[in-house]
Amino acid sequence: MRVLVDLNRCQAFAQCVFLAPDVFTLHGEEALRYQSRVDEAHRDEALRAAAACPVQAILVDRLDASGAAQQEEQLDGR
Repeated sequence: MRVLVDLNRCQAFAQCVFLAPDVFTLHGEEALRYQSRVDEAHRDEALRAAAACPVQAILVDRLDASGAAQQEEQLDGR
């Protein structure tokens, strides 16, 4: 799975950190850090965190094997 966070929208309410601490962490008081690739073991946590975000700044996208490389290239601007 791929996780994207709109850091311009994020207000550091940290609901995601409480719901998915293996995916999201706060650095300092307001800087959010996150894992952009999430394995299936943390899938439900990432989905709950995205749903709980008060400003809907988190996007979780499931990548299949065939489209993963193409979508990654688009994100990287290749």
